[in-house]
Amino acid sequence: MYDEQMRAIALAAIGADESLNSISKRLGVSRAALRDWREHPERPARPSECPRCGTGKLDNPSYAHLLGLYLGDGCLSRHRRDVYALRLACDDVYPRLIDEAESVVRAVHPGRPVHRVQAVGYTSVLSYWKHWTCLFPQHGPGPKHRRTVALADWQQEIVAGHPDLFLRGLFNSDGCRVANWATRIVAGQPKRYEYPRYMFSNESADIMHICQWALDLLDIPWRMPRPNALSVARREGVATLDTFIGPKS
Repeated sequence: MYDEQMRAIALAAIGADESLNSISKRLGVSRAALRDWREHPERPARPSECPRCGTGKLDNPSYAHLLGLYLGDGCLSRHRRDVYALRLACDDVYPRLIDEAESVVRAVHPGRPVHRVQAVGYTSVLSYWKHWTCLFPQHGPGPKHRRTVALADWQQEIVAGHPDLFLRGLFNSDGCRVANWATRIVAGQPKRYEYPRYMFSNESADIMHICQWALDLLDIPWRMPRPNALSVARREGVATLDTFIGPKS
């Protein structure tokens, strides 16, 4: 395998009309590779190249979405030859969310297969890659709520640019839109009324703080009825979340 620098040097020599035989002997590059480079000089970067430690490109909006899904219901597990499996656990009750999870994984790591593994009551959306840990430095041993979870500077920049998609991932994994109710005294009589609200539940205080920060970026008011549960119930906040999250399906 030849790196991009060697490819660029060879293409420059080809452009100067140096023979393939001469280039091959001088650079130690096979003639087959030289012929391929000559015929495909604008070849795009390999899909497997890492956006963090290589020359690959990262789809930032899709990554913000996937980061939310990962922090909610995702995990990484190591396999042979340092290959990691990214798993997103998706409830079978919501087939649209399963399709969406598969699509966003494909967008972040294009050109490679994404698998669906059926379990009891849920489907794991699964993708193998050596570089998933580059994209998710939060990975570590044990459950997320038992270790520190903090976004790297580059992740914060991406989330700040796409907080709506990040929140979509979080709420689609560990959140929901529900109908709440309350009673008020009207003309001396108790009257029940219903209103929608969004709930996000997570045992990790760090992930909860990240969710709060993303909501603050969009000026969405929130409150904490419990240490592990966040509520967005004010009308304007619910209306904003409805524009990019909505009910699960």
